[in-house]
Amino acid sequence: MATKNTYFAATGRRKEAVAQVRLMAGDGSILIDGVSYTERFNRDEHIRTILKPFHATATLGKYTATIKVMGGGITGQAGAICHGIARALDEIDTNAYHLALKQAGLLTRDARAKERKKPGLKRARKAPQYTKR
Repeated sequence: MATKNTYFAATGRRKEAVAQVRLMAGDGSILIDGVSYTERFNRDEHIRTILKPFHATATLGKYTATIKVMGGGITGQAGAICHGIARALDEIDTNAYHLALKQAGLLTRDARAKERKKPGLKRARKAPQYTKR
C-alpha cells in the first residue's frame, strides 16, 4: 500500500498520445500538466474515460494523480491517461486491483491506430470518384 512519500509511476498509450502517470496516496485530486482534469477535458465522455480505472477498483478519492501527457488528440490523450492510471493502480496493489482492471479491459493497450494512405487513393480506403466517360 502507498505511503504519503512514495509514488507509483506508469506510462499509458493510446493512438499517438503518451501519458506519464504518478499516483500517490492523497485526496483524490488529478492534475494534468499542472491543470485540473475538469479544466483540461471539458467533455463528459473524456472525464468518464479518465475516471474509469478509479470506478472499476472503487478507489475514487484515495489517490492523487500527477500526469504529463503529450502527443495525439484530446480523445487519444484521455485514453492514454486511463491506461496509465490503470497500470499505476495495478502496480500499487496487484492482488486487490488486477482482476477488476483486467475484467474492465483497462490494462490492455488499445492497438487501433490510423491506417496509412495507399497509393492511388485519396485516404486509406477512399478511392477517387469513378467517371465512365
